[in-house]
Amino acid sequence: MKKQHILIGFLFSILLFSGCQDTDFQPDYVTLNLPSYVPPMIIPDDNPLTKQGIALGRKIYYDQRMHHSQQLSCSSCHKQAHSFTTSQNCMAHINLGWHKAFLWNGGVEGTLEDVAMYELVDFFNTDINVFKNDSAYIRMYKEAFNVNVDEISFKYATYALAQFFRTMNSFNSKYDQWKRGEYVFTQAEWNGYALFYSETGDCFHCHANELFLDNEYHDIGLDLSPSAGRYTVTGKQTDFGKFKTPTLRNIELTTPYMHDGRFQTLEEVMDFYSSGVQNSANLSTLMPVHNGGFNLTSQQKADIIAFLKTLTDINYTTNPDFSAP
Repeated sequence: MKKQHILIGFLFSILLFSGCQDTDFQPDYVTLNLPSYVPPMIIPDDNPLTKQGIALGRKIYYDQRMHHSQQLSCSSCHKQAHSFTTSQNCMAHINLGWHKAFLWNGGVEGTLEDVAMYELVDFFNTDINVFKNDSAYIRMYKEAFNVNVDEISFKYATYALAQFFRTMNSFNSKYDQWKRGEYVFTQAEWNGYALFYSETGDCFHCHANELFLDNEYHDIGLDLSPSAGRYTVTGKQTDFGKFKTPTLRNIELTTPYMHDGRFQTLEEVMDFYSSGVQNSANLSTLMPVHNGGFNLTSQQKADIIAFLKTLTDINYTTNPDFSAP
């Protein structure tokens, strides 16, 4: 009889617990449609992509109330028309799901959840009550993470932002169409492609793989006495003057160039690599020190630029899924 009472009590507790759960919470999970030629994107097990989470992240991205002044949002410095950067020379928000560190000096390392936490808490100094006092946000947090108003926190805000970031991918440029057999390079683009992947142009060592970045830091010889760069993060003298390699995808749209925005055109960039390299203390071993650079001809520089422009994805700059909700 005693065992029967224990069993009945156990079953009753299970039923009671089950009755307390929100069985209506059924988010719509999302699978990214990525090309086979890019590395797999790592998505944390505790933050899977959902339609509801992405929508919440998108709303946060464009909401100027995120800044303590309530006059600045992520989108204020990352304009879609310019591949999510601006003339302030912020690094472009594009294919972020493959990045291991963020900012020009890599000052924020880790996951997209980590950089989203930095943006909201450290950079924007967001007031959490912006979410808790807004009926639309209350509803969206419930739909995305099944949390009530008193459970809304920066954790879930950063999870939502990270989900939106992971959808901001650009793989429909002429280069991608060529990879899919849908486009044929012009002669200039072919020439530029060949130079890019040769020791003559030597672009491919830093702008590696189909993401056109290496997630590393380099001193490329912009100045004999460069600014500190990565040194401000690591404190290592060998990192002085090194900056994060930016992606070349949509490079045509992300002017100005370099960490300090010193170059306004791709032609200026190519002139620097051809004859403007300075022999700084931590100059990358990938950079030539003789005669100031790679000594490219005018035609070679023009051909490389022609290839770089095949990395432009206009669809990315007009995709309504990334626009203000």
